[in-house]
Amino acid sequence: MASAFEPVLVDPELIAPDRVRPLRRAEYDHLVAAGLFEDERLELLAGRLVTMSPQGSPHAELVTRLAATLLPPLLDRAEVRVRLPFAASDDSEPEPDLAVVPRGDYLAGHPERALLVVEVAASSLPKDLALKAAIYEAAAVDEYWVVDLTGPRVVVFRRGPGGGFAAPTAHGPGEALAPLAFPDLQVALADLLAGVAGAPRAE
Repeated sequence: MASAFEPVLVDPELIAPDRVRPLRRAEYDHLVAAGLFEDERLELLAGRLVTMSPQGSPHAELVTRLAATLLPPLLDRAEVRVRLPFAASDDSEPEPDLAVVPRGDYLAGHPERALLVVEVAASSLPKDLALKAAIYEAAAVDEYWVVDLTGPRVVVFRRGPGGGFAAPTAHGPGEALAPLAFPDLQVALADLLAGVAGAPRAE
């Protein structure tokens, strides 16, 4: 008989999906405020607690470059948040690598609107292109970029006339991207991806 201190290993396939009770964002925030996850890096995705992978140096460097590129020109126009919670829905509170949100006071709650969300991905690429894309689309995020370190490339999801994301487009180091909300802000992908395996170094 298993000890009360030993985890019981159960095959997830034995649990009917309709018997799994998702965690709500309000409940998750309450648990966070109570200090239950102080030593863990988690995000709430579709009602489930998902561990966040440690950042390798390429990942950290790309997030730093993005912040340095976007923060100065947007200083008085929006807020640039790095690795902070985004209140996407009742059952999702991801922590994107970077989010551009309307200026405001978020002391009472995390932002629920985003003009641009960016994730930097390598091993997390399938999750970022599928699950997170669906979460950000449902949250009415205007634009979502996935910086694919394995490409290297940037996959762009933009809101189409039907309200959801249009088919994603891929962009390489020879191109520049401008967020829909800030068309005057040009992000040179050669500079952003410089030194990433497979990308030419910026002159």
